[in-house]
Amino acid sequence: MISSILVVDDEIDMQQLLKRSLEPALDCRVETASSGEMALSILSNNQFDLVLADIKMPGMDGLELLELIKRESSDVTVVIMTAFGSIDLAVEAMRNGAYDFITKPFDHNSLVLRLEKALERSALLRENLRLQQECWNIHMFQNLVGKSTRMKKVYEIIQTAAKTDFTVLITGETGTGKDLTARAVHALSNRSRGPFVAVNCPSIPESILESELFGYKKGAFTHATQNRAGLFQEARKGTIFLDEIGDITPVFQTKLLRVFQEKEIKPLGDNKSIQVDVRIITSSNQNLVSKISKNEFREDFYHRLNVLTIDLPPLREHPEDIPLIANHLLEKHSAELNKPVKRLSLELMDLFLKRPWTGNVREMENVIIQGILFSDTDEIKPGDVNCDKLEPGTLRTLQPLHQLLYKEAKEQTLQQFNATYVGGLLSASNGNVTQAARSCGLERQALQQIMRRYGITAESFRK
Repeated sequence: MISSILVVDDEIDMQQLLKRSLEPALDCRVETASSGEMALSILSNNQFDLVLADIKMPGMDGLELLELIKRESSDVTVVIMTAFGSIDLAVEAMRNGAYDFITKPFDHNSLVLRLEKALERSALLRENLRLQQECWNIHMFQNLVGKSTRMKKVYEIIQTAAKTDFTVLITGETGTGKDLTARAVHALSNRSRGPFVAVNCPSIPESILESELFGYKKGAFTHATQNRAGLFQEARKGTIFLDEIGDITPVFQTKLLRVFQEKEIKPLGDNKSIQVDVRIITSSNQNLVSKISKNEFREDFYHRLNVLTIDLPPLREHPEDIPLIANHLLEKHSAELNKPVKRLSLELMDLFLKRPWTGNVREMENVIIQGILFSDTDEIKPGDVNCDKLEPGTLRTLQPLHQLLYKEAKEQTLQQFNATYVGGLLSASNGNVTQAARSCGLERQALQQIMRRYGITAESFRK
């Protein structure tokens, strides 16, 4: 469906300029209004994905127009245009619900890129409304939720890994679903009828981790009054999941190395090894390659872990799944807490879409549980979860360059430049890396190397 934009500006030349430039650049329909009053009249009879309004106009100014628009329909995305000297007014507009502000005179490419993001926000809010009216479980895969390209790729890798008996390494930030992914691999494998034994490595002191995993013989140490089987034996004909394996020391990695190589263990106090028929899955939220370079992780052990890798994307890299995941968590925890299912307000969903979610789905889950418990209406609003605004530090902000060391300032400048420049190329090419490379005079491999270094993914720019 083609997007629609209402441009509100008292200067006719500016209206015509924006209409001529935005319609082909964004493949959208642009209508214009010369005043706030005219804009409200048009909005009363028509739906728009985006309102782009000047902040200084005769009669009703942009701030008053914003207030009236938000009062009538909080889900309308509003972007404010302002002259460079009126930044304070633009900041006030952001506090009052504007999605973004753009200073005049503006660069065409930058304007198009920012309006694309605003239109993406509108599309996601519409999707949220739709998801609140349909059953979420058609977009579930083994208790993992999401229908984005990134998550569909994860599902494909899980299915491929499940058909084998190879060791699997699951990587990803905290809260991205590593435990659920491990369980999915087990559930889809030919070992699904066997046990699934999960071991949180950091939670067990290393002094007793060996006896927990391998078991022990009677008399192996004080209080060892009888033989005890270890967790590897408990997982016989099933799967053992060693969660956050990056936290164990190189000394203990050496002890595990033989288990991975030979599939045999030696209980404490025993001089005989025992064969174990078990599939091993591991996970880590750390960069294990970086730990190898610091001599904190054994390279030979890493290669034993890294036979098949499933890399889980952070939530900020597939924001199109945020409404789906949020509504799934809302239904799930409402049932668990025996509470009626409430709605997430569009204001709260807007904050969800802007938030970087450093704790990923687990962090979102905690926020939604608070909302279920503390909202006193049938709608969860930002104030119910202490999210009236984005908390300080949740947005990735840039430090003033003069406060940084030269190397840090250079890296930050390069990060900002590449995010803007490469992001603009990928946006213009609809995420086509080959086309983006050709347009900037680079080889495809060179552009891919830059993207990997600065964490830029082509999928984020595909419509």
